[in-house]
Amino acid sequence: MPRQSRIDGSGALHHIICRGIERRDVFNDNCDRDDFVERLGNILSETSTICYAWALIPNHFHLLLQTGSCPVSTIMSRLLTGYATNFNHRHNRHGHLFQNRYKSILCQEELYLLELVRYIHLNPLRAGIVTSLDELKRFRYSGHSRIVNQSSTVPWMATEQVLRRFSDGEKAAIRAYEKFISDGAALGKRDDLTGGGLLRSAGGWREVVSAREAGVFLKSDERILGDSDFVENVLHLAEEEMERKFKYINQGVDLERVADIVAVVLGTSKEDFETHGNQPKKVQARSLFCYWAVRELGATTTFLGHRLGMTQPAISVAVSRGEKLAAEMGLRLQDFINGRYPGSNGSQ
Repeated sequence: MPRQSRIDGSGALHHIICRGIERRDVFNDNCDRDDFVERLGNILSETSTICYAWALIPNHFHLLLQTGSCPVSTIMSRLLTGYATNFNHRHNRHGHLFQNRYKSILCQEELYLLELVRYIHLNPLRAGIVTSLDELKRFRYSGHSRIVNQSSTVPWMATEQVLRRFSDGEKAAIRAYEKFISDGAALGKRDDLTGGGLLRSAGGWREVVSAREAGVFLKSDERILGDSDFVENVLHLAEEEMERKFKYINQGVDLERVADIVAVVLGTSKEDFETHGNQPKKVQARSLFCYWAVRELGATTTFLGHRLGMTQPAISVAVSRGEKLAAEMGLRLQDFINGRYPGSNGSQ
């Protein structure tokens, strides 16, 4: 059976779980952990991605991210590739470090954000890395310690956004948060937050059974954690995006045609913006091209990087810049494909 595509979008909340290949350790020492945390922070800061929770376990890690304009696939590609390369070099090893496919679950924010923050931050305790909640407060490689010890807060973690959900005052919020964590520790493992699609979507077996007794059959998907309406809406939007990409393919729209359109729209040439240079017109054209190529045609940042001679981070920045430019100028690729040219720079 072919793999299901990942579902993403600006503002999407993702619970990401990534394990070492054959469940081997991916963090051997604190140097590894520090390298991972530094890379994670740099990438999240560069891409304006919000992190609500994270925890490093010897053979895997958890992240709770809310994406901005940069897709979660790009974020994870940069993080895993860079870290694995450095890990292999430090430990004189070769080959894959992580499983080929990390788990990314799109989550309904209002229902699951705090539950997932608690679930992720209790992982070191459940895994036996720490033996008590007091020790968990001092564990540097989990977002929990950054929330309760404000002096160790990192700028890329949304500690204030988490605490504001408990109280407006910082001290009262921390006390309420710690009680929430303590209550969660007493609940034990939460399979409904990591198990099968229908079970997660419904909120547990009790809800599944109750719904079936009432003659209600809930929609579900392994990639989504939310109620039935949320799952259905997410799948509908994902289907629309896929249909749009297939439509471009059927219309014969490829990267070459997108490049031609960008050249006409911004009054430049393909050769001009596909070569190096920081002239404003070149940067604009390159950004718009990257935005349409990635978001509309589904090109990967790795492929574009090879084509344009740019790094993945630079492509991600260009996509964000291109998205802003398109919004400011009222430019939609489909309008140009259909022969409509909005905006003064596109009129013919």
